[in-house]
Amino acid sequence: MTRRLAAALAIMGALLLGGCGNDYGIDQNGHKVAAERLDKQWLVLNYWAEWCSPCRTEIPQLNVLAEQLQGKNIGVFGVNFDNVQGEELKGASEKLGIKFTVLAQDPADLFELPRSEALPVTYIIDNKGKVREQLMGEQTAAGVMAKLEALQATN
Repeated sequence: MTRRLAAALAIMGALLLGGCGNDYGIDQNGHKVAAERLDKQWLVLNYWAEWCSPCRTEIPQLNVLAEQLQGKNIGVFGVNFDNVQGEELKGASEKLGIKFTVLAQDPADLFELPRSEALPVTYIIDNKGKVREQLMGEQTAAGVMAKLEALQATN
């Protein structure tokens, strides 16, 4: 009996630990999003929807921001508010001209994000996984960059 219990506990432990530090699902192109792309770095996490007019205006600014942040240990990621998946997610991302990574799997639970009732909404998450800022409404690359710099200065 003790061996069975130990074996069951070992299997459960392996399964639980297997999820730690794992990936974040796939992106809009069906590619795996490895944990190293999000863990231990600052994140700009934007929720958008195809029907959201301010989202459409904001996305080119987020594309600029993503380019400006390359190599700076800060990632720009998107999440579709309507949770569309597969080809529908890819099509919506292309239609809106999104150049940054869109996560097919919503990481809201991982970062304890509240469900926003308005769009667009952007969260700034620090390199420890803590939400540092919730930005409601349309953002600019310069505005988000200034907010990031201010938050990092107080980190």
